[in-house]
Amino acid sequence: MSRDFGGPAVERPSDGAVSAGQSRAGGVASLPGTVRPVLLLVLPALVEQVLAISVGFTDKWLAGNLLEGPAFLAAVGLVGYALGFLPGLFAVPAVAATALVARCVGGGDLVGARRAAGQAFVVGSVLVGIMGVAAALGGRRLVMLLGLPAESTALAMEYLAIVIPVLPAMMIIAVGVAILRGSGDMVAGLMSMTVVNLVNAGASYALAAGIGGLPRLGWRGLAWGTFIGYGCGAVCTLWLLARRDRQLRPSPGDLVPDRHWLRRVFSVGLPAGMDAIGNGVCHLWFLSVVNRLGDVDAAAHAVAITIESLAFLPGSAFGLAAATLSGQFLGARDERRARQSVWLAAAGCVGLMSAMGAFFLVAADPLAGWFVGGQTRQPEVAALTARLVRIVAFAQPPLAMLMVFSGGLRGAGATRPPLIVNFLGLIVVRLPLAMLLAWPEVPLPGGATIAAWGLGAVGAWYAMTIDLAVRGVAMAVIFSGRGWMRGGD
Repeated sequence: MSRDFGGPAVERPSDGAVSAGQSRAGGVASLPGTVRPVLLLVLPALVEQVLAISVGFTDKWLAGNLLEGPAFLAAVGLVGYALGFLPGLFAVPAVAATALVARCVGGGDLVGARRAAGQAFVVGSVLVGIMGVAAALGGRRLVMLLGLPAESTALAMEYLAIVIPVLPAMMIIAVGVAILRGSGDMVAGLMSMTVVNLVNAGASYALAAGIGGLPRLGWRGLAWGTFIGYGCGAVCTLWLLARRDRQLRPSPGDLVPDRHWLRRVFSVGLPAGMDAIGNGVCHLWFLSVVNRLGDVDAAAHAVAITIESLAFLPGSAFGLAAATLSGQFLGARDERRARQSVWLAAAGCVGLMSAMGAFFLVAADPLAGWFVGGQTRQPEVAALTARLVRIVAFAQPPLAMLMVFSGGLRGAGATRPPLIVNFLGLIVVRLPLAMLLAWPEVPLPGGATIAAWGLGAVGAWYAMTIDLAVRGVAMAVIFSGRGWMRGGD
């Protein structure tokens, strides 16, 4: 009998089933030491993250080099936030899938792993329906609330109207890859994102520029390329679940709603889902603070965020590895290696992201120029972008701690501490500071205003850097305790 994540005892598979699945049972927790398991998980995850952010890179480069004016870059910045926000809405089933599957695999319970995987898809399917209705009823209003000028707002709406119907494919990729990550298979996500990125890049360029006899769709071509890319990525993910990891492939019975397993999915995933949704809403609010400064500030913010996402690569990769390792080691009842593996991941990530910060300080100008077709093509956007990149360079070490320790806690099932830290950091630190530093005056309830610093996008990025430093230190302090290891008991 095995027990995890607060649920009642769950029967293990028969001895024959365990031996048949021995190559997967135990996962990376069965490997000796901690360095080798960390590297085996981090390296493919790092390549996967390179491919994941390349989707945004492709759209912003094409918008900056094929289309004229800052309005397209401002619009693609909003779209980039949306494309990051939409998959985040599937954090409830995705985080729960990784944590539950990792615990079950670490303990040799493949029957439980398959049931967890199936119920994660059940929850994801329900969320697709809810989000589709919400987008149809309130999507236009939300885009208008984000404060872009009229031309940029219309462009963003046109793009999102094409992409929203691909939500089911986004869910399949998010949940399917999370299941495979929980088993220790980081290559699956790499393969899926390779398909998404290559198809998106090729289709977006061909449709935007009218290559090979295809219609020249311009801005709409970028959206259709993204649509096609995610669709192909979902097909690839389903194929991987069906063929690559048959021992974890949910059966039809696993896809029937099960009250016990749904409770476990929500127990682990709901705080992470609230964290993702709250983060997404706060980041959209932060975007609206910048958007109200005009197209130049909004365009520079969009490009600078894309450049900064280069630093997310090691953060995301090490965070994903920390989640899998903490879950599998705790499933194997090895608390020492669970803790050591996350600390090792944090140390490696801080080193790499500090190097990325130094790179940003040196290469901010050429990076900004590359996205806008040269320093002289949109000089105001390029100059402001470079300044923003240099500001956030100093936030890379604490951002590394935030990403890795959050991953380690979530993998252990302790999803509430990241939720609390992220919510307080964004609401109490980032957003008030952003308005005070960016705007010349801040409106108050009742029609009154207070004088502010008026630093524009630069002020908003100072606020972001301070927020990341506060949250990174807070997450490290929480992980230094021992209570998080009881998050799944």
